[in-house]
Formats: sequence, structure tokens, C-alpha cells
Amino acid sequence: MTATATAGETVRGRGGRRLVDRVARVRELGIVVALAVLFGVTGAVNPSFLSYASLRDILLNSAIIALLAVGQTLVVITRNVDLSVSSVVGLAAFGGALVLADNPGVPIPVVIAGCVLLGAVCGAVNGLLVGAAKVPALVATLGTLYAFRGIDYAWAGGRQVNAADMPEGFLALGTSAVLGVPLLALVALVVLLVVGWMLRNLRSGRELYAIGSNPEAAVLAGIRVRRRIVAAFVANGALAGLAGVMWAARFGTVDATVATGKELDVIAAVVVGGVAIFGGSGTVYGAALGALLLSSITSALAVLRVDALAQMAINGALLIAAIALDRVLALRVAAALRRAKERPPNRITPSDHSEAR
Repeated sequence: MTATATAGETVRGRGGRRLVDRVARVRELGIVVALAVLFGVTGAVNPSFLSYASLRDILLNSAIIALLAVGQTLVVITRNVDLSVSSVVGLAAFGGALVLADNPGVPIPVVIAGCVLLGAVCGAVNGLLVGAAKVPALVATLGTLYAFRGIDYAWAGGRQVNAADMPEGFLALGTSAVLGVPLLALVALVVLLVVGWMLRNLRSGRELYAIGSNPEAAVLAGIRVRRRIVAAFVANGALAGLAGVMWAARFGTVDATVATGKELDVIAAVVVGGVAIFGGSGTVYGAALGALLLSSITSALAVLRVDALAQMAINGALLIAAIALDRVLALRVAAALRRAKERPPNRITPSDHSEAR
């Protein structure tokens, strides 16, 4: 009797995970379909939208936001949020550009590593405030949003670093392409695949989902919640530091205002990509697709000569629709899991027994 009940619980648990995974895949497939429709309709109206130059610009514009969305996903699935990413990007971008401008002989990989480390330190500050000091993430990261930006302004002192001040080898990172694909987009893709694999296959990644689903249960299960939350913020900060380097290489001109307000674009990409704002579900692949969709919409509306204020309204409506859809799907998944949990163990099929074994 006990073995049968245990087998039933195992099968139902796997069924619940499969259901959640299926919902995530449906959301991601929906974004792919939306992208296909967007490109098809806009390309039919204005064929230049499908030109290589236009597609290249879309990939470059979405690469940085996608990279930030991957890091933000690590934080959001733990039921937290990081509003300071834009300030970390600005701090890393200006710091890296300034070092390269004032010290031309410094190896570029060393500067990149330094910017990533700077971002990780900023992430650690956020992680300690949220994970150790128990300050609500919204409050803590709102404070560091202004604190990091203030440090950036004080460091810059009104100075602006131009492309002419930086080595050409560094600027080439923002313009180079491999087989026609921008190098920055390939960097974002590699990070996406690595983080996606880690979340799905490593214990530390699965524990982030457990924390977001039920923090109290995660503590009872022996998960080191504080450590995992701090690690998520550190990883997010490190990716923001890398995004800062990419920003400097992409645009060349850097000052203390770099990436101001971009935190809202990142959060929008994460939510549109199907990552639940209340934690516990979503994938980095969906977040990256959300970043690509929002960047593509912005480019399409510009090609169609839609007013900038209307563009903001459309993006806001899309965000609200994504949140509403997430809520509806969450309620349906919860109802389905509840029905599966209440199903009697004697309804288990022989194949279920073999799967449980």
C-alpha cells in the first residue's frame, strides 16, 4: 500500500513538472509565432525591414537586453527583482571605457574580466541586502539603483569617453560578425545556452525554482536559501558587468548616463518571455525571446513611422497582457496539479509503475 502510494506521488510529481514545462514551451512557441507574424507583416509593408542591415541592428539591439534578461531571470524565479541592473551596466561601461582610454596598453580581456568582477561585486551588495539582511528586493535594489548611478556620476565627473579614445580592437567587438551574425549576439547566445543548461540540469539551478515556488518549504527541505539568493544576485550583477562592456563596444561613446531606464526594458522582456513575476517558473530562453520580441517591435514601429509615445503605449499594453496571461496560466496549472494530487493511487497504470521504478 505504501509502495503504491509512493509510486503514485512520484508519477504525479513528474506529471506536474511535465505540465509546467509544457506551459513554458507553449509560451515560448507563442513568442516565436508573434515574431514570425511581426516580421511578415512589417516586411510586407516595408521590405527594407527584412534587409540584412535591419536584421543586424535588431540582433545588436536585443543582444544586450537579452543578456540582462538572462541574469534578471535568475533573480526573478527566486521571487525577487533587481532594479539596479541599468546602473551596474552604466558603471561597468564607463569604468571599462575609462581604463581603456587612459591605459591603451591594458589587455582587453583583463578589462572585460574587471568589468564582470565589478558587476559581481555590485550584485553581491544586492544579494547581501536581500538574502542576508532580509531587505525587500524592490526596496534594496531601488536604493542601489541610485547609489550605483551616483558613484558613476562621481567617478565620471562630467567626463565623456569617445570612440576615438578607445582601442580599435575593443570597438571591433561591437561591429564584428561571424558568418554574418554579430559577435555580440553570439556572446549573448552562448551565455543563454550555458545558463539555460545550468538551470535545468544542475541542483543549484533547480533549487532556485524551489525557492521561488515556496521559500518556506525550501528551507524545510534543507536548501540554503540565503546562499542561493546571494548567488543569483551575484550572477545577475556579473552579467550586467559583461553587458556594460558590450554597451561600450557597441556604441563607443560612454558617459555617466549609459543605460538609464533600461531596467524597465529588462523586466518587461522577462515578464513577456513567460517568467512568472511571483517566482518559481519560467526559462531564460523565454526571457531572451521576450527581449528579441520587444526590440523587434520597437524597430518595426519605427519603420512604420509610429509615434514614439504610441510605441511606449504598445509596449505597456503588451506587458500588461503578458502579466494577465501569466496569472491565467498559473491558476490553470495550479488547478490541474490539484486535480492530479487528489487522484486516487489505484488509478495508476502499469506503465506509471515502471516509470516510477
